Amino acid sequence: MNVRGTERILDIACGTGTLEQLLVKDHPNQQISGIDISEKMLAVAKRKLAAYPNVTFFKANASQIPFPEEHFDLAVCANSFHFFDDPARSLMEMKRVLKPNGRVIILDWCRDYLICRFCDLCLKLFDPAHKQCYSQDELRRFLSEIGFQIIKEKKLRINLIWGMMITGAINE
Repeated sequence: MNVRGTERILDIACGTGTLEQLLVKDHPNQQISGIDISEKMLAVAKRKLAAYPNVTFFKANASQIPFPEEHFDLAVCANSFHFFDDPARSLMEMKRVLKPNGRVIILDWCRDYLICRFCDLCLKLFDPAHKQCYSQDELRRFLSEIGFQIIKEKKLRINLIWGMMITGAINE
């Protein structure tokens, strides 16, 4: 992520604050805001990071980010893009709250792997929160159509079963 400690970071679908914990280890004064729709996860995150007043958490949906335009230098969405009801709208919101030349990093499951396609199908049947896994090409197209410039992308095989993708882009 190339964090220097001076950026304003937004963690979209922050869950229990794991990313925030990792960031404050190296940069204890890092300005971070996390949003999530789960009050239970936010409660855990707030407890874990209570010693850091520079890290704040808010209940919010990725398609309605409660911050002004051009507020953040970096937006991160890790392992949650497949839950979004309206991924294009969520990316437009990320673009809106990012400063010009701000960065977005998305890490998520990758439908380019056969097992991930199978898991995607099963989860659609059994988990109402799961919406859809995307291929790397689909994520690239989403980002490009909204006006992000792709700077780096990579697919990662986690193990025999699972594959992930990570894409970094700049707000043009």
